[in-house]
Amino acid sequence: MSGARFRAASPEDRADAGAFVGRVARWDPATPVRLRADGDLVRIWAGTPFDALVTRAVAGSITPTDVTVYAGSLLAGLEVSVAEDVDPGTTADAAWRSQLPPAGGWVLVDRVPATVLAALAQEFTSGARDRPGPAGGASAALLDSEVMEVSGNGMRVPLTVRVLFALSGMGFAGPGEAEIVRISATDSWVRLDARYGAVLRRRHALIPLLL
Repeated sequence: MSGARFRAASPEDRADAGAFVGRVARWDPATPVRLRADGDLVRIWAGTPFDALVTRAVAGSITPTDVTVYAGSLLAGLEVSVAEDVDPGTTADAAWRSQLPPAGGWVLVDRVPATVLAALAQEFTSGARDRPGPAGGASAALLDSEVMEVSGNGMRVPLTVRVLFALSGMGFAGPGEAEIVRISATDSWVRLDARYGAVLRRRHALIPLLL
């Protein structure tokens, strides 16, 4: 037992946490997952194979208020334990190597239909199968490909295959033609917010629009 405890505010919040962690564990159960208290919420963070962070907030509490565990252990606790207080597994704070993005300073750049991003992700998934990298997965060149550029509020933000694969792989965008993904940015980060979570990645400095 780790001494850490996670409690979801409701069965629905626990199911949401389990769905998020389950997607992460499917890639690699040894992925570090960071849980941070934020008022009445617990913000769950994880890395992906695409060098992008993914996050989801659920209502609940975490003790201590900032702890890193492994995805497989947390998933087992959520799925196996019937207790309200879940043991998330052995703490692994030293395994978390990623810088977290800022809480504020975000500017909404554009809103894009989820179906557009899903179609692009599918197109490049087919390309990855046809032209695999040295390790058998998608090559770095393909992942770094810029698939579209969004602009608004004086900013231009390119989107790469990395963020599309992370968004698609986590199943963040709900079904339906009306689903929208909000794209926001700071001077050094881009964020894609969908119904079931967000994808974030560091980026180059913003290019101001010349009006």
